[in-house]
Amino acid sequence: MRPADLCNYPSSWFSGGSNAVSDIVISSRIRLARNVAGYEFLPCLSVERQQQLHDRLKEVLLSIDLGEKVWCVDIDHASDVERNLLTERHLISRRHAKGKGPRSVVLAGDESFTAMINEEDHLRMQAYAAGLDLDACWGRLGRIDDLIEEKIDYAFDRQLGYLTACPTNLGTGLRVSVMLHLPALKMTGQIEKFITAAHDCDMAVRGLFGEGTDAIGDFFQLSNQITLGSSEQQIIETFSSIIVPKIIAYETEARKSLLGKKPHALDDKIQRALGVLRNAHLISSQEALFLLSNVRLGVNLGRVKDINIATVNELFMLTQPAHLQLRAGKILDADQRDTLRAEIIRTRLSSN
Repeated sequence: MRPADLCNYPSSWFSGGSNAVSDIVISSRIRLARNVAGYEFLPCLSVERQQQLHDRLKEVLLSIDLGEKVWCVDIDHASDVERNLLTERHLISRRHAKGKGPRSVVLAGDESFTAMINEEDHLRMQAYAAGLDLDACWGRLGRIDDLIEEKIDYAFDRQLGYLTACPTNLGTGLRVSVMLHLPALKMTGQIEKFITAAHDCDMAVRGLFGEGTDAIGDFFQLSNQITLGSSEQQIIETFSSIIVPKIIAYETEARKSLLGKKPHALDDKIQRALGVLRNAHLISSQEALFLLSNVRLGVNLGRVKDINIATVNELFMLTQPAHLQLRAGKILDADQRDTLRAEIIRTRLSSN
């Protein structure tokens, strides 16, 4: 399997989900940071030692049960557009894509699990699920982590826990995150309150593509910043039962407010977005995300009845730059991408 094989369909965890809050919580992710005992952190390793470590971790990962159709991509030898596609699908980080030296990503065929070798830490594993389902993520990731630890020794300290390159990951090495769609909080001017409250609770708020990105299309990634002093289950439970339900309640209330107080303004915004998407012949990636966000809200609120949510979710991912170029089989300039993006959106929305 190759990265190009992914460009015609969305990731399973981005397909919409079936639980009651999937209109607001797009997906769940848990990431574990691990380092191998006997090896320095990556910046202190020679290229030869990095290669040795890379080969050992790759061998271990490919020897355990990661599900069906497991495959590996050598990031150092992948093309720029292939790296960008893996980033767009959240299978690797931007840091991993732009790094240097021996590094790879091992993936489950359904994209529910990825393992980045030689990213910031020796090993960064991620498990994904559609909607709000952190327990499923942890069940998958915890099992794989145990299997790996049977074959290699992790760098671990009795007081500090798992040793990591970044001190904020010390302890469990666990980061829990959810991808949220919060258009109503944005429309009602309450999004800054959400961001401030998140920071006050030691949460990080990032954009659609993670660290260093803006919240384009009203998508936000919310994650814990502190891993030391709490168990994995405590972090997950706090996130699932306290933090995320509060945000869902805020967004739900904001949507009710829009429907009750400003239904015409809401419908105007939704229908204008739909009109542009159905008729535009040039549309940028940022504009598409913004307009699709409004349409997604319209579908979820029942204001748009002739488009299903799966189609909207699909268009968010498949119209990203690397997806378009791999689908076309060639490198496209900005105008060519904008033309192809508009054509795909028009076609999908007219056939829905």
